[in-house]
Order: sequence, then structure tokens, then C-alpha cells
Amino acid sequence: MKTAAALWVVLLATHAVHAAHAQTYPNRPVRVLVPLTPGGGADIIARVVSQKLTETLGQQFVVDNRPGAGGSVAYELAAKSAPDGHTLAFATGSMITAQLGSKMPYDAVRDFAGVSTLSTQPYIFTVSVSLPARNVQEFIALAKAKPRTFNYASSGIGGLIHLTGELFKTGAGTEMTHVPYKGMATAYPDVIAGLVQLAIGAQLSSVPHVKSGKLRVIGVTSAKRMPSLPDVPTVAESGIAGFEVVQWYGIATHKQTPAATVQTLNREIVKALQLPDVKSRLEDDGSVPAGSTPQALDAFMRSELVKWDKVIKSAGIKRE
Repeated sequence: MKTAAALWVVLLATHAVHAAHAQTYPNRPVRVLVPLTPGGGADIIARVVSQKLTETLGQQFVVDNRPGAGGSVAYELAAKSAPDGHTLAFATGSMITAQLGSKMPYDAVRDFAGVSTLSTQPYIFTVSVSLPARNVQEFIALAKAKPRTFNYASSGIGGLIHLTGELFKTGAGTEMTHVPYKGMATAYPDVIAGLVQLAIGAQLSSVPHVKSGKLRVIGVTSAKRMPSLPDVPTVAESGIAGFEVVQWYGIATHKQTPAATVQTLNREIVKALQLPDVKSRLEDDGSVPAGSTPQALDAFMRSELVKWDKVIKSAGIKRE
């Protein structure tokens, strides 16, 4: 009986500690580790949301940019942080794909708990205006008519754009050659010149070339049409059933972070994403605000791990 009573006291004390933590969270500045350089579209999303959390939760949410090694610099720091919600990870698609085929000092599913999705961003398929393809179906027909002569550009081997291209090749039944660049900004001149037939990129980087009349949008990779490009069909609409790829951004934290802390963060993030100024800022960059439950983000991360593992193995992708 004494043992049982002692155990009960310990359980009550533990509960009291967690309850007190939840009531006082955050009790000091919160670090948001971003695996990207400052100034890009993803970094802007992190800063917009962090500013709103600062305003609503009464402590500074400080963006800490830690680029390098495929995101592992930032994610290793987050995985090894104290499980108290005062260190957060800005999660992206590369958090999942980088660990496939490579040994990383973290495991996205084992080490992290999802807090909320922030936004999703479809990719855009663009071609040179000199190429006689006005939609995905016409592009596939041209590629099949000239086997192994069409190329597609990506921002690097093993990245999500590369994997999107391989998924497209399989679904379309085409034979195209992957041409990796050090970023899509360096790829577009070759696509415009017709040296590469297809570019897969974000709206932010693609649209200036489209507006200048040098590139043509033929499809988007989301399941539904983009609000900013309502007349452009999805790849799925264009004949590749079930095709869907989005770059996604979210907030994750240490796996052992108290559930009450995760719920506090989730509540405030979802509220922030519904604010008109936040929605407008994200949509300007081609992102779709997408708050979710922690459980939904966890499930999505697991599904992405399975999906892209199959693509990497099927395509025989070897990372640099």
C-alpha cells in the first residue's frame, strides 16, 4: 500500500509540473530554427508567423537561420534541444526527403512532434513559349514523340523538385533526362532558350518569366487549381490521376514536448493563419495558408516519408 501511495504522489507531482508548465508557457524567448538563408519565401513565412506568436503569447519568437547540410544543421539542433517547446523547428518537405538515401543526425518521424502545418505551395510546370505545348497533355505527346530527347530542370539532385520530375515521368510514361542546377534561378535561362524543355518551380520564381512572355505555364502540381492561377489545370486534371505534390511548411518540436504546450502553440498558429494580413502575405508568394492539427501534420510527414522513399528507390537516385 505504501508503494502504491508513493507512486500516486509521484504521478500527481508530475501532472502538477506539466500543468504549471502549460500555464506559464512560454516563460522565455522561443527559438525558431529555420534551415534556410534569410530573405527567401520560406523564411518570410517563418518570420510572419513568429511575429504573430510574439504578439499573442507575450514572449519573443526569434527566427534563427541555420542553413546547411540539407537542413540537418537546424534539425539536429532542434532534435537535441530540451523538450519544453522553447526550441521549434521550421519543417519543410526537405526535412523528410533529405534523410532518404542519406544518413542524417535526426529522424523526422522519430525525433519530432508536429505542431501545425503553416502553408502549402504547389509547383508550376513551365515551358519556353517556343515549345508548341500549351498544356500538360500536349507536352507529354511531344515528349513521347521524341523519346529521350526532352530534359527537365530541377534545383538539385534528390530535392523535392527532382523527385516531382521523376514522379511525373512515371505517371506520364515518358523518358526525360534530369538536369540539376544550383537553383531554379540559374535554370530558367536555359528553359527560355529551349535547351531544357520543362522547368518545375515555385510561383515566386516562375511568374516573372511568365509575365515577361518568355515562359508559358502548362500545369500546377496541387490537387486543386491555384487561386492565383485559376485557368491553369492541375497535372491530375491533365491525365495523371492522383498526381499531387506540394512544397509544405510547418512547425515541429521535440517529440517529448508536453501535449499541453503543443496544443497552446497549435491554437495560436491556427489563429494567426486565419488573419487577413497573414493570409494575404502568404498568398502573394503563391502559398496557401493551411493550419492543421498536430496529429494531421504527424500523419502527413509519415505519408511523405513512404511516398518519396518509393520514388527514390524506383528512380535509383543517388545523392551528391
